Amino acid sequence: MPYLIGFFIALFIALTGVGAGTITVPVLVLFLGVPAPVAVGIGLTFSAAVKLILAPAQIAARNVAWRTLGFMLLGGVPGVLLGSLFLRHLVSTGSANLLNAGLGAILVATASWQIIYSFRPMRRDANARDRSSWLALLMFPVGVEVGFSSAGAGALGSAALLSFSALEPAQVVGTDIVFGFLVSLIGSGAHWFAHATNPDLLLRLIAGGVAGAIAGTLASAHVPRRPLRLALWVWLLILGAQFLFASYQAWASPGAHQGAVPALRRQSLPAAAPQR
Repeated sequence: MPYLIGFFIALFIALTGVGAGTITVPVLVLFLGVPAPVAVGIGLTFSAAVKLILAPAQIAARNVAWRTLGFMLLGGVPGVLLGSLFLRHLVSTGSANLLNAGLGAILVATASWQIIYSFRPMRRDANARDRSSWLALLMFPVGVEVGFSSAGAGALGSAALLSFSALEPAQVVGTDIVFGFLVSLIGSGAHWFAHATNPDLLLRLIAGGVAGAIAGTLASAHVPRRPLRLALWVWLLILGAQFLFASYQAWASPGAHQGAVPALRRQSLPAAAPQR
């Protein structure tokens, strides 16, 4: 199963430019019962591994706007470190249900906004003014979101580039992939140092992801990007709503510490036990 999950996630990344951390975390938590903090660490490392395959191709094609990328990293790097620290704080205080609710809220908000944004044509306005310097500020909260949930680098990064730069669509995709690779690499390092990972599961995902990235790269020129992205965001909206509903049930239930949904019950960490 992990091999297939890795394959299809990487396939979607190559075909749509988004989906690494956004898909990986909810799938691991809801379908494989992986604890949320471990799933975030795996999602970041998996994203970096897959984009390590995709990024060189974008660089070779000269689709990376390095000046714009520098502005994005100026805000994204400190943001991802802060988000990782906040996640570790929630784990150390035993706030497992709050963490699940936070992940659900991020998924619902990101997916809802992207569904609306999907109807915007992905083309450069001839009269667009380059406001790349604003990206340093905008990418800070995106970095926080990536460090906390592993989601957002691809989706929100591309949206910000379309709105605040005058880059061509190919440069938007290339610059965003390299940005996502670098912040995922830094975030995964922070989670590795915190020992929030599962090396065996990660290696299986990466093994499937390598094949998926290659297949997606070869097929990307023949598959329409927009319908796939829209279907992806609708599915993630449903998963985010499931996170929120399960967290609400766990909070409202008299046996809240035991969880109300079996899939989320398996996420409980030792740190989440009631304090004596």
